[in-house]
Amino acid sequence: MTAIDLNSDLGESYGAWRMGEDETMLGIVSSANVACGFHAGDPAGIWKTVKAAAGKGVSIGAHVSYPDRVGFGRRDLDVTSGELIADVIYQIGALKGMAASAGVAVGYVKPHGALYNRIAHDPLQGQAVIDAIKAIDPSLVLMGLANAPILKLAQASGLKTVAEAFADRAYTPDGQLVSRREQGAVLHDTQLIARRMLQLARQGTLEAIDGSTITIDAQSICVHGDSPGAVAIAQEIRRAFEADGISVRSFLTA
Repeated sequence: MTAIDLNSDLGESYGAWRMGEDETMLGIVSSANVACGFHAGDPAGIWKTVKAAAGKGVSIGAHVSYPDRVGFGRRDLDVTSGELIADVIYQIGALKGMAASAGVAVGYVKPHGALYNRIAHDPLQGQAVIDAIKAIDPSLVLMGLANAPILKLAQASGLKTVAEAFADRAYTPDGQLVSRREQGAVLHDTQLIARRMLQLARQGTLEAIDGSTITIDAQSICVHGDSPGAVAIAQEIRRAFEADGISVRSFLTA
C-alpha cells in the first residue's frame, strides 16, 4: 500500500464544552468525520469545523449517531427502522447544508459509537442506515468496520464502501474491537500505535489482544478525536507513514 486515508471524529464540541483539537487535527488527517448534532456538536461548532476542513482540503463525512447526547452516542438503542432512517437522513441533510455553505460536499457517511458497532453485525439496523443513505444521496460512501458484514450488505444494496481500522483500539482474535469496558481496549503508546498501523498498511495484519495475528483489510485508519493524546497519535502515525514512503490521502481522491 503506497497511500492510505487517515480519519478522525471532529466537530464534537458543544457550547462552552470543548472536545478535541480540531484545528490541529485537520492539519494531519485526510478525512474528517463531522458530528451531526445527535451525539455531540452544535450548529456553530459544526459549521466552523466544516469550513476549516474545506480550507485544508480535508474530505468531509457525516458522523451520524443515535439521538443520545447524554451518552455521547455510545448507548445502544433499539429503534425502529423507520425512526433510524429518518434520523440518519436528517443528520446527513444538516451536514450537507453546512458543507454547501462552505462550497464543499459531504463525501461519505460514518456511523458513530453504538450505532457503528450495532450495524456492523445487525442487518436490520444496518439496512435502515443503508436505505437512509440511498434515499438522500446514493453516491455517498459508507465507512464501516473492516471485515464486518455491513460492508457486504451495503455493497449488495448498491453503495460504495470503505473499510476502516482503529489506530487507538485493541482487537479481539476474531477481528472485532475490544469493548471499551475491558482493560487494554484503548491504546495510548504513540510509537506502538504507529508501528501497528505501519504493519497494517504494509502487511494487512495486526496483533490481537491475545498476541495472535489477525488479517485486517482496511483503506482508512481512524484516530478518535476524543482520545487522550489524539493529536500526538495522529502525528506519529503520519510521520511513520511518510518515513516509509506511504502517503496520507483521502480514499475519495485515490
